[in-house]
Amino acid sequence: MAKKVVATLKVAGKGKDYSKVITMTKSPKTGAYSFKEQIVPNDNVKDAIAGKL
Repeated sequence: MAKKVVATLKVAGKGKDYSKVITMTKSPKTGAYSFKEQIVPNDNVKDAIAGKL
């Protein structure tokens, strides 16, 4: 089943002010990839992708 993340963010029309950012990192030890999910305001998407958040 799919997660309904967007439904929990809707507060009187403010649900479109946020974006879900998924970044991929490679483990130096094993070489396996892991994914990190964040929900950030639209103004901070570039910072989240760059790893500053």
